[in-house]
Amino acid sequence: QVQLVESGGRLVQPGGSLRLSCAGSGRTFSRYTMGWFRPAPGKEREFVAAVTDSSMTYYADSVKGRFTISRDNAENTVYLQMDSLKPEDTAVYYCAVTPASMRILQADYYNYWGQGTQVTVSS
Repeated sequence: QVQLVESGGRLVQPGGSLRLSCAGSGRTFSRYTMGWFRPAPGKEREFVAAVTDSSMTYYADSVKGRFTISRDNAENTVYLQMDSLKPEDTAVYYCAVTPASMRILQADYYNYWGQGTQVTVSS
């Protein structure tokens, strides 16, 4: 049974940092694209960042330069380093995986999802 479990979400002040983790089990994801999504107005899941099996990275414009996605294939884990956090980053963050290497900005192409971790940015 494939499982993705996110952790690391909490309350943080504006300008602060967080590191989210997503650990996978039930399958090896070294050949998968791994991504992060969050809800947004009018969208159930908005693309945040993704890293392919060849370690190419992609970011939403809203987080570019502030967030960094990385992966550890030995640990079957993907990370999201979040710096310079803003109140508008407040959301539940979901990790997801897909065997695809195209259309990876679209949530519909991801096969497996975690349950999410809450990030709240507030003073």
